[in-house]
Amino acid sequence: MSPPDYTNDARFDGLYLQIASQTRGIEPLLDTLFSFLRRKSDFFGEGDEQGVERAVDKVNEVLGRHRGLFLEEKRKEIEKKQKEAVQKEKKKKEDDVIELGEDGGFDISNSADSSAAAACGDDSNIAAEETKQPASTENAPSDTALKAESNSTEDQDDSPPPLGNGGTTDKYTWTQTLSELCISLPLPPNTRARDLNVIITKNHLKISLKSSPSTPIVDDSLSKTIVVDDSFWTIEDNSLVLTLQKLNQMEWWEAPCQSDPKINLQKIQPENSNLSDLDGETRQTVEKMMYDQRQKALGRPTSDEEKKMEILERFKKSHPEMDFSNAKIS
Repeated sequence: MSPPDYTNDARFDGLYLQIASQTRGIEPLLDTLFSFLRRKSDFFGEGDEQGVERAVDKVNEVLGRHRGLFLEEKRKEIEKKQKEAVQKEKKKKEDDVIELGEDGGFDISNSADSSAAAACGDDSNIAAEETKQPASTENAPSDTALKAESNSTEDQDDSPPPLGNGGTTDKYTWTQTLSELCISLPLPPNTRARDLNVIITKNHLKISLKSSPSTPIVDDSLSKTIVVDDSFWTIEDNSLVLTLQKLNQMEWWEAPCQSDPKINLQKIQPENSNLSDLDGETRQTVEKMMYDQRQKALGRPTSDEEKKMEILERFKKSHPEMDFSNAKIS
């Protein structure tokens, strides 16, 4: 049986994240590691000069190995991006090609339009089938009445938006973003990390003082699932601060635990995102959508329509002898 590959072992990431969150820096983190080796092992030998030199050589050997792994990963990442850029440019050139139809005309309409037309045809059939269905009973409430009742309920809620998109319980306060949830729980004076017993699982949270394990401060099921390895806790300003990484990072939580009072998700105020925060491809997509919306509002062609017209004009100039009267642009 071959020995495990510790160079890419992620089993201890959760532990190191907790240590890193408390040491708050690379150098202090390394200090804790070498402090452990100095105090609790014979890593530096028996105190002789040769033993210390062997320890230094071993550290340099391991560091060099990880330096090589890092550079190799970066090289592969750069190669992957270059290949994607080449494929993207190749696809762009292929999109600029205009094919002649059997009748000698030029059809540069979007194939998606025909798909949409087919879909509309299907909708028409569905609508025709629905007209054949018997009418609902007179006692059944109408959709308009149900919607009005729902809107009336929401209008009656004049409470302010939840601070930090979270809330307050009788034990702690909490805030959230789409990706993580943060809990701040006040502790008795002079409480240290060694005085606490914090158990975080993907669906449950238990917090207790080691002095009174039979009466936990929190012992409840979480509202939704979290990623345990990326969740951690620290003590700050005499409060226990838990950072829970959400498994589904596209939804808001009504409460941290199932027994906690729930907030109104309709009052959530997401943080504004800047285009500069987005990656290149996503930013281009968003900018294109915004441009197309402005063009439609002004009654002008969208970016796709402009591109089609530009391709046709280039082709016309390249082939002045050809008849473009049957060319279709849609």
